[in-house]
Amino acid sequence: MPDGPVDVVAAALRGQVTGERLVALGGGRVIDVAKALAAADPPRRVVAIPTTLSGAEMTALHRQVRGAPPGTAGVRPAVVINDPALCASQPEAALAASALNALGHACEAPLTTLASPLPTLAAHEASRLLVGGFATDEPDREALALGALLAGYAAGAALYGLHHVMSQTAARLTPAGHGPANAILLPHTLRALQRRFPEKVDALGAAMGEDPLTAAAALTRRTGAVRLRDRSVAAEQLAECADAAVERPELALTPPAADRTEILALYEAAW
Repeated sequence: MPDGPVDVVAAALRGQVTGERLVALGGGRVIDVAKALAAADPPRRVVAIPTTLSGAEMTALHRQVRGAPPGTAGVRPAVVINDPALCASQPEAALAASALNALGHACEAPLTTLASPLPTLAAHEASRLLVGGFATDEPDREALALGALLAGYAAGAALYGLHHVMSQTAARLTPAGHGPANAILLPHTLRALQRRFPEKVDALGAAMGEDPLTAAAALTRRTGAVRLRDRSVAAEQLAECADAAVERPELALTPPAADRTEILALYEAAW
C-alpha cells in the first residue's frame, strides 16, 4: 500500500479496487483504507485481518476518501479474523506502542459522554489485559490481542475525546507516527483526563490492578521513545498541532472540551 494518510491513499486506490468484498490484511491504516473504499462505493463488505493492536477492525471510525460527499457513513468490517499470532506479531518496541494506542481506547471510552455499561466493562477488561500483557519480560501476545479487540469494541461504541484527538493530530502533522504518538502522549493526556473524571479513572485503575498513569508511563518506556522529540517532532510543530486539534469536535466528548492553551501545554509537556 502507498504511504500517506488514509483519505489520500483511499482516493488514489479507488479506481483500482473492484469487487464487493475487500480483504484488509495489515495494521490500522490498511484496515481504515479498506473501510474508506467500502464507504465510498457501496455495497461492499470488509474482511479485516489485523496485524497490529489498533482495534480498527472493531469500529466504523475512519477518514473518508478525499472528495467523498459530506455525511458519508463509516463502515465497520463485516468479518474480523483476529489471530493473536498476527495481531500481536510486531517486534516488542512497536508492539508496546501499538498496545498504548489500544490502552488509549480502553482508558478514554469509559470517560466520554457516550459511555455506557457494556463498553465500559469491555474497556476495563481490555486495560487489564493490555497492561498485564507486558507484566513480564516476554509479552503475552494472546492477552494483548484480546485486549486490543475489546478496546476497539469500546472505542467503536463510546468514541473518544482529548487523548485520541491529540494523538491523531500529531500523527497526521508530524513524523511521530500513530502508535508512537499515542504512546508518548498517553501519560500526559491521561493526567488531564484524570482531573476531569477522577472517580472514573480510579475505577479504571481498580480494573487494571495499578495506577493508570504509572502503568502508561512504564509501558511508554518499553517503546524506546518517551518524548515527541525522540520521534523527530520539532518544537515549532507543536503550535500547529494545537491549532488543528482545538478544531476537532470530538474534544466535547470528554468535557470540558480542552482549549488551545491546555492542548499546547500537553504537547509541550510531551515534547
